[in-house]
Amino acid sequence: MKTLKNYTLKVAWLVVALLVAGSAHAKSPKLKFNKDGKFKIVQLTDVHWIYGNPNSDIAGERIAEVLDAEKPDLVVLTGDIVFAKPAKEGMEAALAPIIERDIPFAVTFGNHDDEHDLSREQLLELVQGMKGNVSSTTEGITGVTNYTLEVGASRGNSTAAVLYIFDSNSYSRNEKVKGYGWIAHDQIGWYMEQSEAFTAANGGNPMPALAFFHIPLPEFNEAVRDESAFMIGSRKEAACSPKINSGLATAMLEKGDVMGVFVGHDHINDYAVNWRGILMAYGRYSGGNTVYNNITDGNGARIIELTEGAREFKTWIRIKDGRTMYHLDFPKDTK
Repeated sequence: MKTLKNYTLKVAWLVVALLVAGSAHAKSPKLKFNKDGKFKIVQLTDVHWIYGNPNSDIAGERIAEVLDAEKPDLVVLTGDIVFAKPAKEGMEAALAPIIERDIPFAVTFGNHDDEHDLSREQLLELVQGMKGNVSSTTEGITGVTNYTLEVGASRGNSTAAVLYIFDSNSYSRNEKVKGYGWIAHDQIGWYMEQSEAFTAANGGNPMPALAFFHIPLPEFNEAVRDESAFMIGSRKEAACSPKINSGLATAMLEKGDVMGVFVGHDHINDYAVNWRGILMAYGRYSGGNTVYNNITDGNGARIIELTEGAREFKTWIRIKDGRTMYHLDFPKDTK
């Protein structure tokens, strides 16, 4: 029965992939709070899809289960979506459960996505041709997947919240620094300019905002060393952050708009910790058995629900068999 189920899923995904492949840039759907003043995001991270490898089946099954249970307004994939060539077919298969449910989605890339047979630019071009895509780019700054998403008010045409999507890059390009790359100064400058513009348009009040990218900031490690800091979730390895702190968290603290930062990269972490009034949170490993993933109870996703007109949100983890855990009401529960 399980084999038949997996085969059926593969066929369905293949059909969707064929429908979306090669199409022109799709018109991006508009994001907005629903009539109840809520906006729900499913964060998928580290899908690590290998096209044609049955070990990726569990990723597709779990993604479908989460989406059917949560019925989100947006899916954000925070990098390392594909893990082998052919990257085109892998990306199409990984995104098919989202596309066939007609859910808007945004992507940013990790350190592995462009290690195969497509560049970051080519991957984004592919994604931009798919139904439901809201991913974009900002020319002239470091990285490819840097853009903002505006969430409209439930009534009218005003913006009620902002999502910042960053390309956290891959590996250090400075021979004096080993390890992972960092979000560059021009990206931070871009963020600050965007933040100031949104604040000005909002009557001088910082717009409620969230940020999504792949590689965790050094502040994740700083926060967990504070014994008085609120933390919830699994922490089974130190944050594999860059050795350079380029100052993004400081900029967010100064601008006062970003309430939460959501990353991936470390497959056996899914914790959330309060850093100076900003929630530093991991997603839940969403991939299959194509890379290390020995996190308790298996793969899943993080859910974030914004409330219109409030600087607050709820978040939790959803795993298999309809189970949820690590429910958090931010900032109330962290005080």
